[in-house]
Amino acid sequence: MDGYRMDRTILTSKDMQMILAGLRSLDSVSGSSYYAQLMEKIQTGSSEYISGRDSILIDLSSWYKGSLAPKIATIQDAIENRHILEFYYYAPSGESKRSIEPYYIVFKWTSWYVYGWCLKRKDYRLFKLNRMDRVAEMDKKFACRNASVPDLSNEKIFPGGIKVKALFTPDMKWRLVEEFGPQCFTESDDGRLIFTADYTDMENLVTWLMTFGAKAEVLEPAEVRDIIRRNAEETLKIYGGLA
Repeated sequence: MDGYRMDRTILTSKDMQMILAGLRSLDSVSGSSYYAQLMEKIQTGSSEYISGRDSILIDLSSWYKGSLAPKIATIQDAIENRHILEFYYYAPSGESKRSIEPYYIVFKWTSWYVYGWCLKRKDYRLFKLNRMDRVAEMDKKFACRNASVPDLSNEKIFPGGIKVKALFTPDMKWRLVEEFGPQCFTESDDGRLIFTADYTDMENLVTWLMTFGAKAEVLEPAEVRDIIRRNAEETLKIYGGLA
């Protein structure tokens, strides 16, 4: 409304800075000027009680803003219009064309996802945006289901089941702390790190362990040791290490 000014007693300077920090984080993955315009509206007439410089800077786009922002914009439009969303999806199990009823855009585990009802699987699914291609909003409308906020707790999405025990060289401590926290290992007498954790997916576990090369040795389970050994033998064949 013309001439309207927000009562300065409603929001403190810190409140305003936190609101603007949140809007800037969304602007980092926006394909439009919506959030920038919204920030301008909030700041208009409020500059006298927004003190100090920004202390929280959040970029949610990571390395993928060029491809991520258009996907998020398309998904947002499909959610608002209640339109079916179609895309090609690349998963460890293979490639497939999917059609979903989209309900939520999710930022979790440092990545972006869309949560919706998959028409192929007849169930709710979580799809990673970086694995999606040719994302398109269709003209076909859908009747909104009673889709509750998804339970994205680690226990729900990654229930564990594979108990892994491995030895890491001391110079890999920084990676273990970064990825699993300082409580995930103990130090042995020779300085090596005894790592223990529950893992959900065997393929992801093997891939992760192999990124350490000779700096990691799997103790348990034996199946993982066998898979890594076979992978190493196949790699040696490619590079001429084995006849």
